Amino acid sequence: MTFEQQVHEPSLDHTHGVSLEETFDFLNTIELENGFLEDHFTSFDDAADWLLEHGIVHSSRVAAARATDAAVADDALARIRSVRAALREVSDAVVHSRPADPAALAEVNRALQARERVELVQSDDGLSVGHSHVGDPVDDALARLATPLVDEIRAGNADRVRICDNDTCRWMFYDESRAGRRRWCDMSSCGNKAKAARHRARVKAAAATQPPAS
Repeated sequence: MTFEQQVHEPSLDHTHGVSLEETFDFLNTIELENGFLEDHFTSFDDAADWLLEHGIVHSSRVAAARATDAAVADDALARIRSVRAALREVSDAVVHSRPADPAALAEVNRALQARERVELVQSDDGLSVGHSHVGDPVDDALARLATPLVDEIRAGNADRVRICDNDTCRWMFYDESRAGRRRWCDMSSCGNKAKAARHRARVKAAAATQPPAS
């Protein structure tokens, strides 16, 4: 079940533009914490709050979605998690230069079909360029979240998609460095931890090669 409705809005009444950073923020709403995966979307309300805070859905449509019964909300949460998992699988495949799971590709392509439609709308002073949401607001939001990543792949920038080299982090991010060699989500945290771990390993290896004291 979905929240079927058609809404026509002027283009300046909200902030629907989704940045690549927000797309990766969405992917990282499930993350490793102390060696265990933590999902920040434990309920539809969690996901709806995130979408609203990032300006990806109209507040009126979020209110309508919250008013639905539990089964519909559970279905919406399942779709959000499914698209997120599919986008993470596609990103992982890009990072490791391997084929993506066909089911993940199909899920991302399905999500992309729900993008808003640009059209002319009436305004107080004549006409303006607007858009319409046809169908489900959750699918509409997921389409916009998927688009920035797809655009980067289309632009030939897939090699800039990264997963943090820290095995206890695995944060997904886009490498905007000039050299394109960024390995960690944050040098001050994961980067320094990795350097410290390598230093400890070298010290341990050196100690193991020392002859025993007389």
